Amino acid sequence: MTLNAFLFQALNGLSTASGLFFVAAGLSLIFGVTRIVNIAHGSLYMLGTYIAYSFATTYAGAPGFWGGIIATALIVGMFGALIEVVLLRRIYRAPELFQLLATFALVLVINDATLWFWGPQDLLGPRAPGLRDAIPILGRRLPSYDLFLIGIAPIVLLALHFTLAKTRLGRLVRAATQDREMVGALGVNQAMLFTAVFALGSLLAGLGGALQVAREPANLATDLIVIGDAFVVVVVGGMGSITGAYLAAIIIAEVKALCIALGVVDIAGISVNFTKFTLVAEFLVMAVVLIARPYGLLGKPQGAVRSVAEPEDPIRPAKWPLKILAGLTLAVLLALPLLARDEPYLLVLGIDVLIAVIFATSLHFIAGPGGLHSFGHAAYFGLGAYGAALLVKWLAAPMGLALIAAPIVALFGALLFGWFAVRLSGVYLAMLTLAFAQIVWALVFQWEALTGGSNGVVGVWPPPPFDGATVYFLLTLILAVAAVLLLRRLLFAPFGYAMRAGRDSPLRAEAIGIDVKRVHWLAFAIAGCVCGVAGGLFAFAKGSISPETIGVSRSIDGLVMVLLGGIQTLTGPVVGAVAFTTLQDTVMRQTEYWRALLGGIILLLVLAFPMGIAGAFRMFARRASS
Repeated sequence: MTLNAFLFQALNGLSTASGLFFVAAGLSLIFGVTRIVNIAHGSLYMLGTYIAYSFATTYAGAPGFWGGIIATALIVGMFGALIEVVLLRRIYRAPELFQLLATFALVLVINDATLWFWGPQDLLGPRAPGLRDAIPILGRRLPSYDLFLIGIAPIVLLALHFTLAKTRLGRLVRAATQDREMVGALGVNQAMLFTAVFALGSLLAGLGGALQVAREPANLATDLIVIGDAFVVVVVGGMGSITGAYLAAIIIAEVKALCIALGVVDIAGISVNFTKFTLVAEFLVMAVVLIARPYGLLGKPQGAVRSVAEPEDPIRPAKWPLKILAGLTLAVLLALPLLARDEPYLLVLGIDVLIAVIFATSLHFIAGPGGLHSFGHAAYFGLGAYGAALLVKWLAAPMGLALIAAPIVALFGALLFGWFAVRLSGVYLAMLTLAFAQIVWALVFQWEALTGGSNGVVGVWPPPPFDGATVYFLLTLILAVAAVLLLRRLLFAPFGYAMRAGRDSPLRAEAIGIDVKRVHWLAFAIAGCVCGVAGGLFAFAKGSISPETIGVSRSIDGLVMVLLGGIQTLTGPVVGAVAFTTLQDTVMRQTEYWRALLGGIILLLVLAFPMGIAGAFRMFARRASS
């Protein structure tokens, strides 16, 4: 590769950094003030691309294109303010991660609403009026619109910096980022401040999406792709740092561009295809930055945030009513094969529900009592699934040995990833776990000789007598009950009390001799090991696995299960797994727009049960007994 070609590709990466910066800057503002992990921010970016497309194609010429971009930003900003007023303002007193559930439901609703209005096809807008030519640079031709994008990002950065540094709104935003409760105590109208910040962040997301309409097609998959990249940029740059977001966007875009520029390179006789690293480049950068600098490039250690959510009660052993209910539930499950004689699909659904119970319970073990919010728990599910499937494929191992190997493989992955993750906290920890999960996904996706790549591993069927749905269901039931009881027993052991002490007051826990990081590391390992059991069972239940087993969506599904059931109760993940899996299966068969329907149901549950389903029933029971 020539130096000119290398520099040209680096210049091209700057135009990509522009879109990343807009959405990341908005996300950073919203999180800094409201502390909401807004999964729906990518959906606002996606809406920006579709709305700008409609303006550009409906009204010809410069007024339709450039005026449409400005109008799109304003429309998306107002829509963001509406979301904050109608939905998020009602759940500010809920646990912070529970607000994530509400924004995830919005992702589902907005995606299907976009599908209904614009259709499933990709939509590419017209070229920008006045910027349709290409300019010769370094022996190649760079589109003039890309140069415009390169130049507009620093202008917006300077405008944001001036707003935050010189205006009253900016001073309030900076103060709320440091201590939002104190800002409220000083008489500032927090509701108006939150709405204004959410509107500004949404406007930036809409502007970022609108500016890409002449460069990339509007696509229904944009929302989750963009939100993943945006979170990476925000975390690498440092939460709350707009300049850090710009710097991180440039670094990540340049790393991707340079990977494309390098192509295939021979290193010590080994051919390395750097273009494949574009799938995981941003997560590699994030992992390296967070390990070396836990608060991002330009971030600062976050001050303690006084939670406005209800304080958690101590975990207590189950009382007789709950034990009786658990016994009756187990009896019904044991009788399910008899009940399913006329409805064989009930056993298939039952196996899926039980696997989800193991997955959600293992995630709750670290996210609830441990306080370790993992966005990449699917990594251990996938390691267990691939560990079992590859043993069967390459070594013709029996199912029993494969199911034993599944949690062991997941355990080694959890030990490795957990050693780095427990040194962080809050959203930084969550994003590092996501980075590790994406790295595992990329390895599985690209290592075709071993894992089959995108085709996955097929033909992983259980042998007799487990090839029958009834016997396999009973096996899954036994392992699910054992996993739930094991994790529950650990929580009431000294180890469990040490976990909760490290979550609630790490300084006091350290002062009385508890090695908090070691306890949390072991908790990570235990949760990953149990999750590997679910992965192994999944591989044999479906007969095949693919890289989607480790995808971000599965990790988000696990969080939804935990939060839907109630993160503050031990029965919450079980209830959430049953409710979510059953709802998803039922709703998917009812309508083409099942995501919107499922999202609407989740939103209703969020508003009706802000502490989760199990948490709400526990609260009702206490009120009835008092």
